[in-house]
Amino acid sequence: MTLPQPTTSDQPTTSEEPNKSDETWSVQKSRKRKRVGMEVDPGVKRPYFPPAKKTAMDGSVDRRKIPIPRHRYTPLKANWLKIYTVVVEHLNLQIRFNTKAKMVELRTCEETKNINAIQKAADFIRAFALGFEVDDAMALVRLDELYLESFDIKDVKTLRGDHLSRAIGRIVGKNGITRYTIENGTKTRIICADSKIHIMGSYQNIRAARRTISNLIMGTPPSKVFGNMKKIANRLAESI
Repeated sequence: MTLPQPTTSDQPTTSEEPNKSDETWSVQKSRKRKRVGMEVDPGVKRPYFPPAKKTAMDGSVDRRKIPIPRHRYTPLKANWLKIYTVVVEHLNLQIRFNTKAKMVELRTCEETKNINAIQKAADFIRAFALGFEVDDAMALVRLDELYLESFDIKDVKTLRGDHLSRAIGRIVGKNGITRYTIENGTKTRIICADSKIHIMGSYQNIRAARRTISNLIMGTPPSKVFGNMKKIANRLAESI
């Protein structure tokens, strides 16, 4: 028994199949708005504004208030003439000490020519309030590359009681010799006020001094610091 063979009309052909891709897929139109160019008259020239002058802005008065700790009242009174000379005669600012608020107040005036003068004066007074000498703090007014940085010993390592006292002793040294060695090697000024460390100097010098002080806090003996200070001083001299 033979099976009937299918005819050519029963077999599906590829040509008769509809193109499904054209029916099912469609291109989505972008919903983003087209940028429209600004209409500019080519005959109109752009306005020209001259550079702003380095003077006090439109006669406005800028003020700063710097709190003074209680233990700095006597040094402030003794060095008030030097501070007054720097702030008033050199920076052309007005200064006074508010006895009720216990703050040094600064403000600009008509004679102030430099906008950055009040910020330099504020850094100068703040450095003196932290414990720096007037002559050392005066460098903040003369030079633009000097900065102040403060950190706590507990930020490096959590110490309490006698351990904190020994860490402070390693930083200062006998008669302050360790602190003086770090200052001379890194060309910075360092103030140790209880657990607070204040450093004044350039960015690279502050980083080198802070790394050395952190090593002392972590337990490095001072004798090893003296050996490393010569290498640090040579490295800083090469970078300059």
